[in-house]
Amino acid sequence: MLALALDQEQLDSALPQETLSPVMPHVLLGEDDADTRRLLAWTLRTAGFDVVEAGDGVEVLDEMDSSIRSNPSRPFGVIILDVNMPFLTGLDLLAALRSAQWATPVILITAFGNEAIRAEARELGAFAILEKPLDLDELRIALLRTLSVACAVERKRSR
Repeated sequence: MLALALDQEQLDSALPQETLSPVMPHVLLGEDDADTRRLLAWTLRTAGFDVVEAGDGVEVLDEMDSSIRSNPSRPFGVIILDVNMPFLTGLDLLAALRSAQWATPVILITAFGNEAIRAEARELGAFAILEKPLDLDELRIALLRTLSVACAVERKRSR
């Protein structure tokens, strides 16, 4: 992962210069490793996604609250969470979202992907569980599939 050696200024300068459309998918990325978070955010931004970053479980909740308060008409289309984060894990957050009946799709990423974690994630309704080190193309594909399924479910629900 050579891109991890890039600093934030280099990553930002490589972003497309055109302005993102307000309909770009809004993604919340919760990852506690700063280098990994920067790389994933940059990858998603260059693919056209509007990304909000959070470094731990509490920051994820803060970003969700902030998003709801500042722009309730534009919720996150997808939430990507590291399973192993400080304060609240990705599984804790997924469980809280589902108990609050939030339908926002969640993709989990983990370096500790044992079968028990996978089973719990599936039971809680994770759309995908990806293993670290991440294949960035696999992440983009999982995100696009998740958005596609979520749109189909929403269309069906609104009929």
